[in-house]
Amino acid sequence: MSDLTRADSFPLRRREVAQQIFDSYGDDFLMITGLGSTNWDFTAAGDCPSIFPLWGAMGGALPMALGLALAQPDKRILAATGDAEILMALGCFATVAVQAPPNLSIVVFDNERYGETGMQATATAHTTDLAAIAAASGILVTGTVRDQVELDAALPLMVKGKGPSVHVIKVRAEPLPFVLPPKDGAYLKDRFRLALLGDDGII
Repeated sequence: MSDLTRADSFPLRRREVAQQIFDSYGDDFLMITGLGSTNWDFTAAGDCPSIFPLWGAMGGALPMALGLALAQPDKRILAATGDAEILMALGCFATVAVQAPPNLSIVVFDNERYGETGMQATATAHTTDLAAIAAASGILVTGTVRDQVELDAALPLMVKGKGPSVHVIKVRAEPLPFVLPPKDGAYLKDRFRLALLGDDGII
């Protein structure tokens, strides 16, 4: 099987993985989801005020999650995004390593595809190893998850382990129906602020 088609048969399915991550966190988390498929995945898992989905901000999930983790050190922050978006923001790994927020978990759904523009192969379908780049940047907890056994082992680190951490989850490249979060930016901002700050979040 060529590198360009191997993702078509990866055993892990993105919607099932998102559901397992969502269920593991329960109510005590804040999540930033990246442009495109991870938005749909976690909306399908359980759209809620603790999730802030990015619309039209490719490359923005990781820096936004980092800022949130630094501003809210008592909260558990999860950045959930895809390989294509991380490839646009690789420098953020270095910044995360330097700032080293212990409450930040980064999860990359890597289907080795640009899902929003026609499923063209990304660099990870060739030789690029995102977990290795994160480790070389100085992030101490990194790993690549390829099957359910590895996912079961990694979940506690994502949910409760000391961060920052980066877990690259190899998920199948497959067409899935859209499950869209709300598109109203002001509404998304207000509901997220309420989840974070309670009534003090509304000015």
